[in-house]
Formats: sequence, structure tokens, C-alpha cells
Amino acid sequence: MATYISLIRFTEQGIKTIREGGARLDAAKQAYRAAGAEIKAFYTTMGQYDVVIVSEAPDDATVAKLAFTVGSLGNVRSETLRAFTEVEYRSILASLS
Repeated sequence: MATYISLIRFTEQGIKTIREGGARLDAAKQAYRAAGAEIKAFYTTMGQYDVVIVSEAPDDATVAKLAFTVGSLGNVRSETLRAFTEVEYRSILASLS
């Protein structure tokens, strides 16, 4: 499965209802599992982003669908990056002409 890093910021609605954050995280984990993906790591962070999530999913379309689904609830805005492992990185380098 492919690895993804999601950088997340709370919206005004999301921070106003932050006490529900644990339940929202549980619901997100369930949505990922239902889509055949998995949240591998969750970090609350200080700085520009409020949360960083590392996940695995079968493809980009699955991750896009999950981002749309979670984002449509109005509590967060996210930016998701496709991450390549060291093995994948070396394979990409080896394929360069």
C-alpha cells in the first residue's frame, strides 16, 4: 500500500468543538478502515499545522475520497502528500536515464 502524510488545520468550527476531537478521530479511523486504508500514526502538533497523520491506502483515489469525506464535515482543512519509502526512492533513482 502507498503511504500518505496529511497536514491538517482545524477550522473555526473544528476548534470550537475540539472536545469532540477524540470521537472524530475514532470516526476517521473507522472511515479509513472501511475504505481499505489505515491511519498508521496520529500526531497533534504545534506550529502551522494542528495535526499530522501518516496513513496507508491502496491508491490516490481512495485517499482523495477520504479527504473529501472528512473535509466535508467542516472541522478540518487538509493537505495530503504522497510519501515514498527509501526502497521506493531508490527504485525511482535506479530507473532514471
